[in-house]
This record gives sequence, structure tokens and C-alpha cells, in this order.
Amino acid sequence: MAERPEALQDFLASLRSEIGQRQWGAAAGRCLWRVFDALDRARPVAAKTPARLPACAYLGDALTTARAAGPSLAKIADAFAALEPHLTWTRRASADQTASANFTDGHANAMIVGPNGYEPRDDVWVGVSLLAPDVRYPDHHHAPEEVYLVLSKGRFRQGEDDWFEPSIGGSFYNTPHIKHAMASGSTPLFAVWCLAPAT
Repeated sequence: MAERPEALQDFLASLRSEIGQRQWGAAAGRCLWRVFDALDRARPVAAKTPARLPACAYLGDALTTARAAGPSLAKIADAFAALEPHLTWTRRASADQTASANFTDGHANAMIVGPNGYEPRDDVWVGVSLLAPDVRYPDHHHAPEEVYLVLSKGRFRQGEDDWFEPSIGGSFYNTPHIKHAMASGSTPLFAVWCLAPAT
């Protein structure tokens, strides 16, 4: 089995510690078990060129918000800050009329573990999304079920339900194929997502 770089292992361990201590429903619990069971088997990291996007200018503010929320979130923020120089930030490939006009330069995603990620694989996905202030991410859906850990202020929507705002450090579960979206307010939105593709 491959040995992970320290920065990646520290981030995944801090994420697991934070998410693992929470109470989850049955479906979300099964999703997380599949995510972390897969992550127990490391794969070699990819020799990719790190890259940032304009929205990454707001990453420092987002991490400061997470650190101020408590020691466990600060540990995740610090681990991510150490890992981030190795990541390749990308834009979403497509957007529709539900996205805000400033979406293109107002968002950035990074795949940490998963397809084209720092640790490339297809059996588990762990990544992050960063939105500059006042950005609306487009409605989207995907087959893998998903758990979010939110490290900032922000609004989220599932299906046709009303928008909701988790607390900083809040978390929630998306069922397979559900339409969902997120939006920032006057401050950046930063969230970690874990997906368990169907086996």
C-alpha cells in the first residue's frame, strides 16, 4: 500500500476525527463508512502542477473563519493550509442560468482524493469548494451520495426545499441524484465534500 504524504494524511485524519464524532442518520452513516473505509487504503499521489484561480484570494479569510470556530475546525484548517500548495484548483466545467453572473471567477474547486485529484482514484472522492462573496453556485446533481462539512458561513439548497444555512462547522448529507446548490453571502464560503461512488 502506498504511503501518503504527511500533509495529505494529516488533513484526512483531521477530517475523519471531526466527522466521525457526529451523529448521523443511517444513510449518511453508511456513506461515511464507505468513504473512510476506502481511504484506509492509500494510493500513490499524482505528479501534477499545482494551480490557483482568482477565487483563491479569499482562501485565507475562509480559513481564518474556520480557525476561529474552535480547535477541531482549526486543526482541519491548518491541515488544509499545509496541503493546499500541492493542489490544482479548477473551475466547474459548465454552469446554467441558476449561477450568478460572477460565478466563473468567483469559485474554485479542488479534488484532493478522486478523479484527477492529488491522490487519483475513482472509489472515493474528497474535495473542497470555495466561493468568493456573493456567488451562487449552479444547481447540479450527481450519482454519488455526498456529505458536506461547512467551514464558513453560507447557504445551501436541496431539491426544491428552502435555502438553509448550517452553522460554521455544520454538516449535511445529499442523497444520490438530488439537485443541490450553494451560495455565499458577504463573506467567502468554504466547504469540504466527501462522495461515495456506487460500487
